Amino acid sequence: MQRPDPAEITRQLIELRIEHRDLDVAIGRLSVDSAADELQLKRFKKRKLRLKDMIAYLENQLIPDQPA
Repeated sequence: MQRPDPAEITRQLIELRIEHRDLDVAIGRLSVDSAADELQLKRFKKRKLRLKDMIAYLENQLIPDQPA
């Protein structure tokens, strides 16, 4: 099985980190607003957690395998 291109993984990581940061800002704004949509807030938080998992997975892809 061929490993993905490190440059492509890095590009994806940048995009995911930007989206993660943007969601963090949006969650912060919604949390302050007492009239905020709770369902939307929960969706944003769930998406942010998924992004965190995807970022961790891609970061692991960049770590070279160690010989046994």
